[in-house]
Amino acid sequence: MTVNVRGTWLVTSAAVPHLRRSAAGKIVNIASDTALWGAPRLLHYVASKGAVIAMTRSLARELGRDGNRRHAIAPGLTIVEARPTTWPRSAIVTMSRPVQQRRQMPADVVGAVLFLLSDERAFITGQLLPVNGGSVLN
Repeated sequence: MTVNVRGTWLVTSAAVPHLRRSAAGKIVNIASDTALWGAPRLLHYVASKGAVIAMTRSLARELGRDGNRRHAIAPGLTIVEARPTTWPRSAIVTMSRPVQQRRQMPADVVGAVLFLLSDERAFITGQLLPVNGGSVLN
């Protein structure tokens, strides 16, 4: 909650005056696909990432009139140095992906962020982009 909710709010509060002056600011918040499908015994995490999604939508409406755009991405389980590749649910997550049943890598997330920061999406704001190979876990 401290990092995902309060941290997002504090950074946004500090950035808003600068964004308003720029009239072309772009922010991409990091949520998680876990907030879309839920997870047993991870309520605090699911709720905090859900809050990031809600803040993204609210701030898109608030800042859009100033020409600024706000999005969120919801990455799936991404293999990074800080996360072991033997995480207990990693095989389930990987096999549930309809697109390329493989481990998700940082480059998969970076491509989505670059798209959201590009001018090609100038008429889009307040949206959540799941970046997880199309995985839908129940």
